[in-house]
Order: sequence, then C-alpha cells, then structure tokens
Amino acid sequence: MTDRPASWRMPTQKQMEKLAAEAALRPGPSAAAPDAPLPAGYWESVLKGPRAGATGTQLRQRRLSEIQRHVLRISCRRCERTVGIQTADAVRLYGRNAVWKDVAQRLLDNTCQQRTGRHEEDGCWPAFETP
Repeated sequence: MTDRPASWRMPTQKQMEKLAAEAALRPGPSAAAPDAPLPAGYWESVLKGPRAGATGTQLRQRRLSEIQRHVLRISCRRCERTVGIQTADAVRLYGRNAVWKDVAQRLLDNTCQQRTGRHEEDGCWPAFETP
C-alpha cells in the first residue's frame, strides 16, 4: 500500500482544460436530435412493413390456419431454447383451429429441460417475438 491519496489519478486542472478544448474541436455524433422531425417517407415505410399488419398479441391469438409463415418459431425466455415447426406439421398435429399461443406453449413444454418440481417454476416461458 502507498500513502498517496486517490487524487493522484485525477487529471490536473490544466489537463482537464486541454481535454475539454480537444472535445470541443471534435465533430459531434451525426445522429439527429430526438426532437428533430422524421424524414418524409418514414411513416409510410413503417406502415408498409411486414410487421404492420398485426401486433404481437394479435399474432399469438391467431389460429394456425390464419398464419402465412412457412415455419413457426417460439423461444424460451428462461432457458434461451428455440423450437421450430413447419406450419403444415403444426396443423396436422394440433388441428387447423388451434391457437398459436397454445401450440407454442405445448411445443416448449414437451421438450422442457427446466424441471424443479414446483408448479409455479416448472416449464418454459414463451417469448412471442415477431421476426
């Protein structure tokens, strides 16, 4: 241990002034300010995007026959595992009128590796993110 105070690590007043002067000469970030107006076509591109048709809640509540994706994927927030199934296979196994949320939970539960014995903690926690 040394007898030096912690202030020996701090820059001197002259060094701080020099750093401040150098920072003032450097160009700032080129990103627009938070309150700056958005580009003209921004909202148009957002509304025409593939995810604009339905929110995450609406996708969860859809029946398998209404989903247009070829492969359905669900991930677990707890164990970071991802399970995928082709839509045609899901329809064959669970029926055309099965709700995607229920099918996803069954897929995760059938292959769950997090078993503690307590009902509140057992099983996977589905994450319904949209691609």
